[in-house]
Amino acid sequence: MKTALFDIFSGIAGDMTIAALLDAGADFNYLRNELDKLGVTGYELALSEKTRSQIAAKKFDVIIHNKPHLHTHLTDIFQLIDKSSLTDLVKTNSKRIFGTIGSAEAKIHNIPVEKIHFHEVGAIDSIVDIIGACICIENLGIQKIYTTPVRLGKGLIETQHGIMPNPAPATLEILKDYPVEFTDIDFELTTPTGAAIVKTLSSGVYRSNLTSNIKIEKIGFGSGTFDIPEVPNLFRVIIANLTEQIEQDPLLLVETNIDDMNPQMYPVVMEQLFEIGANDVYYQQIVMKKGRPGVLLSILIEKKLLNDVLNILYRETTTLGVRISEIGRHKLQREIREINTSLGKVKVKVVNGNGNNTNYYPEFEECKRLAKEMNEPVMEVQKKLFSELNKG
Repeated sequence: MKTALFDIFSGIAGDMTIAALLDAGADFNYLRNELDKLGVTGYELALSEKTRSQIAAKKFDVIIHNKPHLHTHLTDIFQLIDKSSLTDLVKTNSKRIFGTIGSAEAKIHNIPVEKIHFHEVGAIDSIVDIIGACICIENLGIQKIYTTPVRLGKGLIETQHGIMPNPAPATLEILKDYPVEFTDIDFELTTPTGAAIVKTLSSGVYRSNLTSNIKIEKIGFGSGTFDIPEVPNLFRVIIANLTEQIEQDPLLLVETNIDDMNPQMYPVVMEQLFEIGANDVYYQQIVMKKGRPGVLLSILIEKKLLNDVLNILYRETTTLGVRISEIGRHKLQREIREINTSLGKVKVKVVNGNGNNTNYYPEFEECKRLAKEMNEPVMEVQKKLFSELNKG
């Protein structure tokens, strides 16, 4: 499994994230072409070489012409993303990151998230930073991200809202429940954008017991803008192949009993939950108090998705409360590959079992597509592909 370790020894910002990913092998021209799909003009991208503390790094900049004021609401940014032809994964991850920042800003300013005006975050350079980071992550084929604890500075910083304590209130709000390290460095080491990328996309802090199962493939350094006397102003990303066959993850099980909702809404809720990255969503008929029929809605998620899930449940269902329990998950390693078959290129789930066995399962949507094109039963197409992929 292609895995990235974000080494946040000097903090993290959006531009530093992109620079490190480009230094690790992401395609700069691909990034530029994908960002063009947003239809946003008035800027250009620049990639340069930088050396800090005798370490060669990449420096990524968004050069804005005439510095347009782009104060937008969260819904405006979502519409910009949805109307583009970016990939579904980039759209989903970008919106999740913006949602993370929006929720934090709304809480800090005590106003509904739909009324939040994005200033730094709504500007062109930050839109590029967030969406660009998601583009580079997909371009590198990264399937999972871990980090070191996020380092934070001290003192005061100047923002669009005026002088603020460092770390910025939004940065701290975003990083609640995520491991951090406070320092005596009088500098904004981690920005709200960098914090949101970590909180939204990371699977947690790197576990030391993975060391024997990792093969390092590429290393990238992204440079910040200023020199910091106490530490190299660099962000490092390590791209590795995680070869362990068994993964164990701590997950949350979120459940609620519902007996007063239009049943047509359940598929809508399920779709939204899967869109934000839920591992599994299912519902089953139950008998509630006083013999009333009801539905038990269960959602299996990573901890970082809890607030997103609660927002959907309280917005889209009639529930007044949920049960949350921490559970463990034990699973075989799997990945999605595109494989050439006698029926053409097909997306296949590749599962590594205990021992040296590897099994290949054609994605069901691919079987449906081919069956329709060939005017054949789906079952026959599925059987043919499975037999061909697993022969020998």
